[in-house]
Amino acid sequence: MNAPWELGLAEAARLIEAGELAPSELVSSVLERIDEVEPLLHAFVSVDGEGALRTARAQDSAPGGPLRGIPVAIKDIFDVAGFPTRCGSDAYADVPAASADAAAVARLRAAGAVVVGKTTTHELACGVYTPPTRNQWDLERSAGGSSGGSGAAVAAGAALGAIGSDTGGSIRIPASHCGIVGVKPTYDLISRAGALVLSWSLDHVGPLTRSVEDAVLLLSVLAGVQLSSDGDVSGLRVGVLRDAPFSPFEPDVGTALDDAVAILAAAGVAVDDVAVPALDRSLSAEFAIVAAEAASYHEARLARAADRIGDGVRGLLEVGLLLPSSIYLRAQRTRRALQQSVADAFDEHRLDALVAPTVPAAAQRVEQLEYELGGAAEPVIEALVRTTAPFNLVSMPTVAVPTGIGAGGMPGSVQIAARPFEERTALRLARTIERAAPPLGRPRGLEAARVNPV
Repeated sequence: MNAPWELGLAEAARLIEAGELAPSELVSSVLERIDEVEPLLHAFVSVDGEGALRTARAQDSAPGGPLRGIPVAIKDIFDVAGFPTRCGSDAYADVPAASADAAAVARLRAAGAVVVGKTTTHELACGVYTPPTRNQWDLERSAGGSSGGSGAAVAAGAALGAIGSDTGGSIRIPASHCGIVGVKPTYDLISRAGALVLSWSLDHVGPLTRSVEDAVLLLSVLAGVQLSSDGDVSGLRVGVLRDAPFSPFEPDVGTALDDAVAILAAAGVAVDDVAVPALDRSLSAEFAIVAAEAASYHEARLARAADRIGDGVRGLLEVGLLLPSSIYLRAQRTRRALQQSVADAFDEHRLDALVAPTVPAAAQRVEQLEYELGGAAEPVIEALVRTTAPFNLVSMPTVAVPTGIGAGGMPGSVQIAARPFEERTALRLARTIERAAPPLGRPRGLEAARVNPV
């Protein structure tokens, strides 16, 4: 018999509602799982075992919302009442405990979710890896970033769901690396109140889960709307993005994309390659906007405690402080042009969605700084962000979904992007892929460490 921590989020919610599983039983199982895997994965900065169990026991005999008794993890850029929000940075090491929950956390709690802990983040949510967090498929690889702790925790069963933030890919990159589902919703669909700002015009809040069905439930609670991934996808039209900035990519990534396209075509979706050349300008616009807005937000802290911010992030902030306003405004105009180019492609090809590789390469090794792609070296951060940032810039809801295990032994992933506020379309297509894709199986990293994995 499987342990409760192995249940999917939606399945566990149904069992609790039916009286077949007690919230305290589920939370106890997840806390035991955290004790088992945390020494290997380092996904949490704090675990509130006593508080989580106390909350769960109170729910055992009380009615609750759709997430009653569901253990969730919170990226450590969101305020959680009673705990400091340290944002992965020594610059925040001395902040007092938060007096109130962030809006997203409050919504989860109001629906009955039980917060088991806060997860690691790349410093100030500004990066594509999350030291010291490791990947459960290969403990020598990164879990991605900046929401790497949330991705690793969910993938390993140390939480049934988690929330993260996505400014240039920080939900979808960990989802891809860890073999789970990550959703970057339409801009501002979910409140960012009570969360650290990286770039106020690009930041998104969204869920990380082990299935599309689980993501639908969490997203519905976070957004305050009833969403669904059910429904026939036959007759929908999807454009496939293979050109720059989505290429070059590793062979396993191309296989994952081809497999996803074949699944959609078999389900009656009209699938054709499309080109949106303007998207190749995404990376420069993304970095200019993030640098300027992050520098503005952190200016006072940078002035008084620059030495407590890591070199890489500090360098970006210092560049942002010196960035001429004309460059920032040009980046925002470029963003508007990209939005129009994508809208034109949707109209020209009568599209309902786009599909693209989530990332161009498998999870990087812990100390890896470059990929070899297309016969040339490419910095890891640029490689990973160039495929995810376009959908932040155009504010499209985007779902990263696993496609199976590649020849290299790591999970494959594609991302589905739909028109703004058409989350249902992206989720339906993602679930179609999920249902037909081969199961991922047991993560070999935890297997090798003799830990019983998901």
